[in-house]
Amino acid sequence: MDWTNIEAPSLDEIERLSRAAYASLPEHFRSLCGDILFMVQEFPDEEVMRDLDLETEFDILGLFQGSTLAERTSNAGRPEPTAIFLYRRPILDYWAEHHGTLGAIVRHVIVHEIGHHFGLSDDDMATIEEGN
Repeated sequence: MDWTNIEAPSLDEIERLSRAAYASLPEHFRSLCGDILFMVQEFPDEEVMRDLDLETEFDILGLFQGSTLAERTSNAGRPEPTAIFLYRRPILDYWAEHHGTLGAIVRHVIVHEIGHHFGLSDDDMATIEEGN
């Protein structure tokens, strides 16, 4: 492959990649979220950094924001929007330091953000990542 003219993926390209990765997940897993927004930013904002007590902006690849299933059921009229924030620069940094494709890394981040939010075990998330 000729890398001479290849640039790092843009925010929009990471968003498209995240939508494709999400669409490839099993329906029963996606149904946990309902409608979901993918928000791609270069880095987490200062509020996220402070709230999660992060040492550097590279310490987080993504963040899930939204209601739990119980909250969504109890507030069916006006549920909080569900969004996954993906942080482009930390994801690209992770990609540069690990084996794997960028698509697989983005898919991993999405699975883990949703899985942790809804209390899934690491085994459950591994099964979902394997496509089962």
